[in-house]
Amino acid sequence: MHPIFEFEAMVKHRERAAGRIGPLLPVLEDLGERLLDRLDDTSRRFATALDFGGRGAIAPALAERGMEVVSADFSPAMAARAGGKPLVLPGPNDFGLPEGGFDLVVAHLALHWLDDLPGALIQLKRALKPDGLLLASMPVLGTLQTLREALLDAEEALTGGVSPRVSPFPELRDCAGLLQRAGFAHPVADVEELTFLYANPLDLLHELRDAGETNALLDRQRRTPPRALFPAALAALPVQEGRMAATLRMAILTGWAS
Repeated sequence: MHPIFEFEAMVKHRERAAGRIGPLLPVLEDLGERLLDRLDDTSRRFATALDFGGRGAIAPALAERGMEVVSADFSPAMAARAGGKPLVLPGPNDFGLPEGGFDLVVAHLALHWLDDLPGALIQLKRALKPDGLLLASMPVLGTLQTLREALLDAEEALTGGVSPRVSPFPELRDCAGLLQRAGFAHPVADVEELTFLYANPLDLLHELRDAGETNALLDRQRRTPPRALFPAALAALPVQEGRMAATLRMAILTGWAS
């Protein structure tokens, strides 16, 4: 498998974001509740839960539901602030999770920076007890699409070349298949599409940085971009109600361990 992301850069971005993410928690919590609403669809009760990369938006909500929560992250600082018992994951190829240790695993907007998504899902399934539940959310194709296109167009106009600045996202139709390949029973994937409006377009870039979503693509441009790049790209983004619009297409995945 050809690597897409630089793991060390992703961890560094999450470490820096741990001290900045507070103002974004209401948004992450709202998105998290859309995921955790799926718990209302089952009569199963869960005692032990793994919060995988939840950044403080998941563990408190699970604890309020009476669960004992372990918060795992590749970033020590993010694991420490997530709200459960902190667990620092050693690396992307071996999470080091206890086999059959949890009734519930929740991975909220935490899988899309990993090269081996099927392998990550297999590891999370292994961490579940029989009949345990995985809930996961991730951005899918269409997320930040207008920003991706605007950056490519602006960079080509300014420099005659382009470099990747927005991550590739999977297609929704592939998500249930990924769960099935990982061995989950009753795999389901649906999507919620949300539009965020910004009076100041730069706020979008600042929020992505403060959430730990800075570009970690292995093939990213390492040189400082032209000063005019981001203003030109942001000026080309669509406007709704007088504000710049950005779209998140969030897939919600559910699957049961057999």
